[in-house]
Amino acid sequence: MTTDRKLLIFGGLLLAAFGMIYGLHYALFIEHQTLDGMGASLTQAFAHAAGRDLPQSHDAIATYAKEKYAYVRQVDVHSHWIGLAMLLILFGVVFDKLAFSPRTRLWIAIAFLVGSIIFPLGVLLQTLMSGPLPSALAIAGSALLIISLSLIAWGFARAA
Repeated sequence: MTTDRKLLIFGGLLLAAFGMIYGLHYALFIEHQTLDGMGASLTQAFAHAAGRDLPQSHDAIATYAKEKYAYVRQVDVHSHWIGLAMLLILFGVVFDKLAFSPRTRLWIAIAFLVGSIIFPLGVLLQTLMSGPLPSALAIAGSALLIISLSLIAWGFARAA
C-alpha cells in the first residue's frame, strides 16, 4: 500500500475515532447543561416580555442566541470530523486511481488530511475564544479541503 493511501486510511480512522470520542464527551458532559441554559434563556425572555421589561427580554434573547450559536457549532464539529474521516477512508481505498504522480498524490492527501483536521478545529475554537485565529484556521482548513477535493475530482476525471 502506498504512503498516500496509508495516510488517508489511517488518518481517517484516527479522525473518526477522535470525532466520536469528542461527540461522546460533548453529549455526556456539556450538551445537557447547554440545552438547560438555552431553555432558561428563552423562559426568561418570555417572562420579561410578559412583564413588559423589553431590555431584559432582549438581553435574555441575546444570551439564547449566543448559547445556540455555540451549541450548533459544537454539534457540527464532531459530525464534520466524522464525515470528513469517512471521505478520507473512502478516497484512501481508491487513491491510486488518480492520474497524478505518487508525489503529487501524497501532497493532495496531506492537504486533505490537514484540512479535515483544522477546518472543524477552527469552527470549534470560534466558540471558545475570540480573535482572528479561529476564523483564520476555519478558512484555511476549508480552503485546503476545497483545493484538495477539486484536485481529487480532476485526478479521477483525467484517469477516466
